[in-house]
Amino acid sequence: MHPPAHAAAAPLLRIDGLAMRYATRRAPPTLALDGITLDIARGEFVALLGPSGCGKTTLLKILAGLVGGFDGTVQLDGRAIVKPSLEVGVVFQEPTLLPWRTILDNILLPVELVKLDRQAYVPRATELMRTVGLAGFEHRYPKELSGGMRQRAGICRALVRDPQVLLMDEPFGALDAMTREFLNVELQRIWWGTGKTVVFVTHSIPEAVFLADRVVVMSPRPGRIAEVVDIDLPRPRRLADMAHENAGALLERIRRHFTVGSALE
Repeated sequence: MHPPAHAAAAPLLRIDGLAMRYATRRAPPTLALDGITLDIARGEFVALLGPSGCGKTTLLKILAGLVGGFDGTVQLDGRAIVKPSLEVGVVFQEPTLLPWRTILDNILLPVELVKLDRQAYVPRATELMRTVGLAGFEHRYPKELSGGMRQRAGICRALVRDPQVLLMDEPFGALDAMTREFLNVELQRIWWGTGKTVVFVTHSIPEAVFLADRVVVMSPRPGRIAEVVDIDLPRPRRLADMAHENAGALLERIRRHFTVGSALE
């Protein structure tokens, strides 16, 4: 097996000189992001890693077209991102499934919201459920599923319209360690099989190194790119690979940004 090709062609996502300020009522505007410049290739898995409040989620929302009013340029496939796009799927920290809808109906919700033909997407939704291990749960309700299963349903919902880009905002942060590791492996498998471009926000250094082609280390607010680390570990990766010397060196290189006296303190 070979990883997705990250060709030298024009990037799928381009961020150039991005700065974002939030207005406050009694104080000067808060600078959340400053000078972010980053190209992301088609089919690449990029992790955004940094401390709380560094602007990771803000950057993800900008890429999703959910936040405007920024300086600089942000483009998807050469077009400015100014609003939500059918080419972008988003997985949030909580799956936010509607409790009165079945799992299949929840997955099909993005199709209904943009008035696409629901029946045309049922085969894709059921295939996605099979891919993530949810076959047979189509007519169950969210309360009948575990947290990990609900998050897998959230991933299916983000993929049901077959977007080019999958944006993920700490999707496994609220899960127990064993479930989180299992879903890390599952996400790698899904990404490998679909070839999607993934931008993944996390606080976990091991998670970022296990999943990503590149880890973008961000500084405390205002969020800036402190370093972009290439993760040159072979694919597909196993959890046991994280104990190897090469993985340990990458973990230590990134961890140095977060130690006392580092550039991020």
